[in-house]
Amino acid sequence: MEVKAVVFDAGETLINESRQWRMWAEWLGVPDHAFFAVLGAVIERGEHHRRVFEILKPGFNLEEEREKRRQAGVPDESDARDLYPDALECLTRLRARGLRTGVAANQPAGFEDRIRELELPVDLIASSSRWAVEKPSPEFFRRIADELQLPAGAVAYVGDRLDNDVLPALDAGMVAVFLRRGPWGWIHARRAEAARAHCTIANLLELTRLFVE
Repeated sequence: MEVKAVVFDAGETLINESRQWRMWAEWLGVPDHAFFAVLGAVIERGEHHRRVFEILKPGFNLEEEREKRRQAGVPDESDARDLYPDALECLTRLRARGLRTGVAANQPAGFEDRIRELELPVDLIASSSRWAVEKPSPEFFRRIADELQLPAGAVAYVGDRLDNDVLPALDAGMVAVFLRRGPWGWIHARRAEAARAHCTIANLLELTRLFVE
């Protein structure tokens, strides 16, 4: 079936999360290299990223700390400076080709407003917070197809994780694109399941060659 829409994960797909992770390391009072070492170990073990905070600060409550950061004027939020350099060009090329585009990700409240502020050329902006369902739940991917009013096979989903993006997208009947970048991307690329993706790319401009040229 011809792909008519391309939907993207957010973190490490469209948005570089390095600055946010470093800010969390500073907030917790740990060196960057220690934070990233623990993050890598958590990813390797297949644990939720919240485990990083629990290891570095036992009893850590993510939502409470996010509120403290907001009150301190250093919110856990991305902005235009965090957008990967290839993101806007990719979205623009896809839209020019007549493809619909979207962003759907596991993200907290406020994420959708921040994406709208970036004025990206997208038709769908969705978050787990608003939908009250998180990846890798099949319901999350069904919602994407429903919102776009397209059969699953006409939707390509692009993400940096096998567990949350590629494998559940495949199970939903979508075209699954594995983006090998960011901490999850590099670690997951070593796993046998990576071969199940319909295609693997190193940057988003490779994606435009697949669907545009």
